[in-house]
This record gives sequence, C-alpha cells and structure tokens, in this order.
Amino acid sequence: MIDFNDQVVIVTGAGRGLGRLYALELARRGAHVVVNDLGGSVDGEGADPNVADDVVEEIEREGGTAVASHESVDSSSGGVAIVQTALNTFGRVDALVSNAGIYNTSPFDEMPFEQFQRMLQVHLEGAFNVCQPAFRAMKAQGYGRIVLAASSIGAFGESVSAHYAAAKGGVIGLKNALAAEGEAYGILVNDVLPIGRTRMSGDYESSDDIPDEHRRIIEASKPEHAVAMVVYLASRNCEITHQTFSAGVGRYARAFTGLTPGWLSGLDGPVATADDIESHIEEITSTEGYWIPQSALQEMADIMSRHGMVP
Repeated sequence: MIDFNDQVVIVTGAGRGLGRLYALELARRGAHVVVNDLGGSVDGEGADPNVADDVVEEIEREGGTAVASHESVDSSSGGVAIVQTALNTFGRVDALVSNAGIYNTSPFDEMPFEQFQRMLQVHLEGAFNVCQPAFRAMKAQGYGRIVLAASSIGAFGESVSAHYAAAKGGVIGLKNALAAEGEAYGILVNDVLPIGRTRMSGDYESSDDIPDEHRRIIEASKPEHAVAMVVYLASRNCEITHQTFSAGVGRYARAFTGLTPGWLSGLDGPVATADDIESHIEEITSTEGYWIPQSALQEMADIMSRHGMVP
C-alpha cells in the first residue's frame, strides 16, 4: 500500500472540490498535510478562513495531521508563506500538489485584458509562486514530488476559455521545465488533467453549446475518480517525471506532445518555400513514427543527427 508516513504534503486550493479530496486521501495515507485555501469564490473574489479550517478539522477527526494556510498563491509572498507553514510546522516539504485556481468563461472577442491577466496571475503565476520555494526546499533535502493541476482545456482547447486555456497551457510548459531541471536533485514533476464535476464546472455545464453526450459525461464525472492519479504522482512510489496524465470518469491515460519524423528538406540547396510545404504537407502532418523529446535540446540533437551533422 502506498503510504506517506513521515512525509509532508502541501495541497493548494484544498478547501473544496478536488483539492479537498486530495488532502483527505493524502492524510488517510499518513501524510502531514498543509491545507491551503484562501476561501474565495469560483472567480476569485473574497476570502473565508473557515474553508481551510474545516478541512483540517475533518482530517483531524479521522485521526490525521494537518495545518491550515490561508494565503493566496497569487503573490510571491503568499507562495513563500504557504511553503514556510510546512517548514515551520513539520520541518520539511516532500510533495506539493499545486491545485489552486479560479474559473470563468468569456467569448474571446469580448474578453477584457484584465480578465485574461487575472487568470494567468492565479493559475500560471500562482503555480510559479508556490513551486519556487517548494523546489528550493526539495533541492536542499535531495527529494521531492511536484504535481501540477493543468487542464484538458489547456492541452486541447475549448471555446470561451482562451484565458483559462492559456494559463493551464503555461502550467504544462512550467512542468516540462521543472522536470528537466529537478530530476538531478531527486525532484520529480508531473501534471494532471483532472476530469471532475466541481463548482468550477458551473459555467461550462450551464452553456447551451454543450452536446448532450458531453453533458451526460459531465454529470457522471465524480471528482473522486481523479484522486488516485494525483496521490500516486505525489508519492515516493512514483518514479516517473516529465509526464502529463488525464484522469477522470474511471479512465487514466497519458497525454503528450510528440514529434513526428516529418519532412526533411536539404540544407545544401535553396531554403524550403511555402510551395514545398504544401507539396509535403501529408508527410509533415502524419502522426506515424512519433517520439517524445524530453527537452528542446533533444529535438535539436535529433534534427542535427538526421542532417548528418553529429554521429
């Protein structure tokens, strides 16, 4: 059985929804949990310390150990304070589940820049704000697990969600960079695209544009289905890094960005033209023979190798 005995786990956005479920299950498996939640509304307004406090009480009633953090991830000082709560209370940070977020929708042509900017501030900057001090602590101790909450909207797109998609797409990019940098220090970093019906589903569920079959899946999407993937990735049993997983509705799968062989133009002749691209578009868009680079340098090395520039 996977356990977190003697381990300390921070869960941001842990007062409600998926975050609360992550915190409860981690505590049941022996983790000392920092339950972080500002206690605001779905779109980030207001604050209520009882939201985090109630989850701490719930954990303690079940015999677990937890401490509340009421800071917001949307500032650097807030991120530092969240991690410092773990260090001051328990002496270390073994895992971070960066889950805090807000949600709303808007047609792209009507979206104020401030609404776009606010979504990036909470999701992308918020992930940075808490990951950086946690990364430092993990690097010093030579061990850590970071699980970032991304989204299928960021990975695959969705209408009236350009701000949310951009923020969550940025989280996936942050994961890739942290995984490449952290592995040498024993820090493994992955992200999850959770599918679960929570209060954040409200705007999407109420949309008239959702096909009936999609609506039926949303109604069947118990958030509990996403918990197992996150708990595994946060555990010492996890030995994988640099990956993205979709989790929900009883289905668990890897999602990835891969490269295909594509079409290789020559380097000695004229530079390829748009007409050359058109004539080779089937080779370029084919998904056969893909591979998954673990860094941008690996992609460059592959290109150089195919051109005979390196052995």
